[in-house]
Amino acid sequence: MKIFAKIRGIWATVVIIVLVTFNIFAFLIFPKSYYKKIKIFYTRAILIFLGIKVVTEGKIDKEAKMIIMNHSSFIDIPVIEATYPFDMVWIAKKELFDTPFFGLLLKLPENIRLDRQDKRAIIRLLKEAKEKVKKKTIAIFPEGTRSSKDRLLPFKPGAKVIADKLNLKVQPIVIVCARERFDSKKLELNPGVIKVKYLPSFEAKEEEEWLKNLREEMQKVLDEEKRKLCPKA
Repeated sequence: MKIFAKIRGIWATVVIIVLVTFNIFAFLIFPKSYYKKIKIFYTRAILIFLGIKVVTEGKIDKEAKMIIMNHSSFIDIPVIEATYPFDMVWIAKKELFDTPFFGLLLKLPENIRLDRQDKRAIIRLLKEAKEKVKKKTIAIFPEGTRSSKDRLLPFKPGAKVIADKLNLKVQPIVIVCARERFDSKKLELNPGVIKVKYLPSFEAKEEEEWLKNLREEMQKVLDEEKRKLCPKA
């Protein structure tokens, strides 16, 4: 029932705020070399408290330096942080960095800020990404924001520009049923399984229209997997 989903959603929000607070304090206390372990600990704790189980499918390519994911819920980030074995740096819009409290969660581990209003932002973005990719994997939601429907939003060109210019190997990831488990816009929580499906990686330079084709491929996989894992009533 909707009312119970709302109550659970409020519970989830409280849990996330509390654990994020502890996460921020941990970032401030411990050296940066511990950041990946800290993120894994707290994101797994969030999933446990919310009653969410993550199953993975497909092979993770350790040589891929960019991972691209669909985005439908706030829980997408904890799901990836809790299960992806390599350290990563997120690309996020400037407005999120400027958010009180939660902005620290982006700033402290030195994620990459994207200012869409600044015409010179792409130059700084490429420079920073080139430096960060030496030690970390770049993680990006090409839709740019959370989708509230079953269709993926149009992919913004930033991911393609970075991957093409830096000759990165890209691995797509499809996150299945995240919004159905925790709708962070409606604030509804329905515990259950979220699937993280790793698709085959590829070299960005090999195909000119790869971003457009990738969106279509990810949509097809998402539709198929949702029919099995969280079909509409």
